Amino acid sequence: MSESPLLLHENTLQLLRLAKDGDETARDALVRSNIALVKSIVKKYINRGVEYDDLVQIGSMGLVKAINNYSFEYDVRFSTYAVPMIAGEIKRFLRDDGMVKVSRSLKELSSLAMAAQERLSLKLGREARIGEIAIELGVEEESIVMALEAARPHRSLYEPAFGDETESCIIDRIEDLNEDGVNTVVNRLLLKELISNLEPRERQLIVLRYFKNKTQTETAATLGVSQVQVSRLESKILKKMKDAAK
Repeated sequence: MSESPLLLHENTLQLLRLAKDGDETARDALVRSNIALVKSIVKKYINRGVEYDDLVQIGSMGLVKAINNYSFEYDVRFSTYAVPMIAGEIKRFLRDDGMVKVSRSLKELSSLAMAAQERLSLKLGREARIGEIAIELGVEEESIVMALEAARPHRSLYEPAFGDETESCIIDRIEDLNEDGVNTVVNRLLLKELISNLEPRERQLIVLRYFKNKTQTETAATLGVSQVQVSRLESKILKKMKDAAK
């Protein structure tokens, strides 16, 4: 959708009155003049598994709702009223449709891993270890960790933080990552949501460091790189995940 120059407040009010009377040309002019506002809000929600153009379309739906629901009694600029409507529409979409999609191969491995875990636990009389499940299935331990993690029920980062009556999502409540690593909340939520989007080597590093509690030196030995390279790559991955959660 092409953009039009931003309208003056008086012109916006005039178009709103026409649009509310059913003038589609006025409604279209309002949408075009405010599409830049939609795009500025969309930037906060990119890198979350939804295409930019799709988010713009969703945000535009919120803009249309703002046009339909705006009341001249509010005594506020239309753009001020429209911002939470646009953001709310995007958040609802991400909350309802933005769940992490697990690949078919990981789902299949997850089923095999859970079956092997139950079988071995009965045989051993205790809970089977990750390494034992890996040997049973003939796969890497890191793959078993990822498969079992994928099988666990999890909450969407875009669920309402305080019930359906609020626009505040869980992700809005997550505190920032620090330079040394990932805090407890992120370990439990962010890793589950974002780790499947990492490259295989990045995923392996995160599994070694945060699931198997390996030191950077031990991780470097496993990956066949230097400790300095692990440190740099780890920082890069954490920043990548932090940016994706913004």
